Amino acid sequence: MKKAMLATKIGMTQVFAEDGTLVPVTVLQAGPLTVTQVKTDENDGYSAIQVGFGEIREALVNKPMKGHFAKAGVPVKRYLKEFRLEDAGSYTVGQEIKADMFAAGDHVDAIATSKGKGFQGAIHRHGLSRGPMGHGSKYHRHAGSNGACSDPSRVFKGKKMAGHMGNVRVTVQNLTIVRTDADKNLILVKGSVPGPKKALVMLKDTTRTDI
Repeated sequence: MKKAMLATKIGMTQVFAEDGTLVPVTVLQAGPLTVTQVKTDENDGYSAIQVGFGEIREALVNKPMKGHFAKAGVPVKRYLKEFRLEDAGSYTVGQEIKADMFAAGDHVDAIATSKGKGFQGAIHRHGLSRGPMGHGSKYHRHAGSNGACSDPSRVFKGKKMAGHMGNVRVTVQNLTIVRTDADKNLILVKGSVPGPKKALVMLKDTTRTDI
């Protein structure tokens, strides 16, 4: 990939485009990232950069990680992430990467962990239809039949049933960046981005533009 960024989700708002249309956007606190390690084909077998993001108290970091940050000469960070960028060799340890890596009009993929919703029924989890709500129905929000009884005497894999909902890795593709602010480290992305507020979000140049 050519570009990548770590950010935390602040929330949603709306802005006006140049033509006067109202655009819903997700506001992301993007970076600044600090390069903590540059990996090369000679030493590591592949080319990549390792970046740190987010503030954290030094007392919460174990000794091996403290040594890793000390070797790079950078303050301790909450998150570490590797990006296999095409131009990884052009980065240096200690270099800062800011929100202006992206520009308005760029198309990105947003990756984050979706908001956890706990144990949910089949109607909420899968959008199944409910039964009649009359008192004599006795079938209201049940998931329905699970399958035949004697043959095959089991429930097929993939059956839509009640269970744990959310808290999974979600990728939303081909989102458009509406605005960037390098001074405040903000990126405004058109539409919604997965995850709750304060969630860690990874932005990277999109792999598809046909949607």
